[in-house]
Amino acid sequence: MEAYKRWVRRNKEYVHSLESLANGLTWLLPERFSESEIVPEAVTSILGIMTAVNEHIIETTPTNPSQMHTRHMEASSFPYSLFLTLMKDVETLVEVVAQHFYGDDNRWNFLAVTEATKVLARLALLRNSGYKMLLHGGETTNDGNSTNDAEQQDVRGRLLQQQQGQNGHFTPQGRALSAMSRFGENARMLSDPTWFRRVEHHQRAVMELPETEIKRPTMSSFLSEKGISGSLFLMGEVMFIARPLVYVLLIRKYGVKSWLPWLVSLSIDIIGMTSSIACQKDPKLPLSDPEKDELRRRKLLLALYLMRDPCFAKYTRQRLESTGKTLEHVPVVGFLTAKLIELLVGAQTRYTYMSGS
Repeated sequence: MEAYKRWVRRNKEYVHSLESLANGLTWLLPERFSESEIVPEAVTSILGIMTAVNEHIIETTPTNPSQMHTRHMEASSFPYSLFLTLMKDVETLVEVVAQHFYGDDNRWNFLAVTEATKVLARLALLRNSGYKMLLHGGETTNDGNSTNDAEQQDVRGRLLQQQQGQNGHFTPQGRALSAMSRFGENARMLSDPTWFRRVEHHQRAVMELPETEIKRPTMSSFLSEKGISGSLFLMGEVMFIARPLVYVLLIRKYGVKSWLPWLVSLSIDIIGMTSSIACQKDPKLPLSDPEKDELRRRKLLLALYLMRDPCFAKYTRQRLESTGKTLEHVPVVGFLTAKLIELLVGAQTRYTYMSGS
């Protein structure tokens, strides 16, 4: 593994090119591989895992002896951000395999285990970070610094290109559905790609070497220092972390057609977000630019409730089909609208495509 790390760090650009090439080649694989969803999802997961691991190796590259000591200390702790990224890469594969071998109803057991694992990892990360807001579900390190817009523009194009194709399937419909699988993450792709944040964090770490080990606050010291605002902030973060697990457990018990899981999940999201917004005006809890972007991202994720049953089956789908019929005779626009509706209807069938977790 150490030899592989050295090779990746010496050949960063070459590794990025290989990843882009591998993602592009998935579009050229024979149609027979699309007969089962398992094979395309497995390929997608493998490529995602390789990309995440390579980026983690690159971003943890020590640049001097002082930083080597710091990196050694970081390496000794569990890489929660990397773990959560890997979970995101395999969760759709878990859903597809579970549905294929155990049926549609039993897949919720596996999804509950997946969400519970992410909840535990996020709670541990929240504690280890000193109770800072989780960015993109913990996949991005929150160092409390503001972003530099000029640096973003310099590398945004290349990063977005590498984000494309990570979820490629082997049929036109499969590729399109896969593109929808990251609907809940579009905000971060357009304004702040996850591993773009990681690159920024690594660049800042190189320039700002810690002279001493930072002592992380305990929950009691955090609450005593931040007061009521700190309590509201922690409540909002815990509700944001726990909401997907509560939602899956309720679906597992009451079924996907019941309004109870939908309403409870929406209530948790709204209450948690209100708590986070209420405490941001407190000078004891100043929000960095990435944290403000995270709050905006969470607001955008509320749109996913329109794509979740039973709301989708009873209201959204009818609106989409009505719009499609209205525009079907308009050249080009009608064709594109029909394809978009087909994408939305197909993507809605997967929990992980619309989970927002």
